[in-house]
Amino acid sequence: MAATAEIPLTGGSADGQTVRVELDSNGRPPLTHHHLGGHGLAEAEIYELESTVGGDQGWLYRWRGPAV
Repeated sequence: MAATAEIPLTGGSADGQTVRVELDSNGRPPLTHHHLGGHGLAEAEIYELESTVGGDQGWLYRWRGPAV
C-alpha cells in the first residue's frame, strides 16, 4: 500500500479543506492538485504544492487559478 499524506488547501473555493494524496517513492506529494468544483471539471481549480516552515508535514497546496 502506498504512503499518503493529508495536505491543506489554501485560497480559492476550497480554502481550509485538506486533500489526501499518495506520496511518490521519494516521499513527496504530486506537484499540483486539481480540485473539482460543483459542476466537475467546468469549475476545477489548480492548486500548486509549496513547502512550508514547520507544520506536520511541511507542505500545502496554494490556489493558482481556474483550470479552464
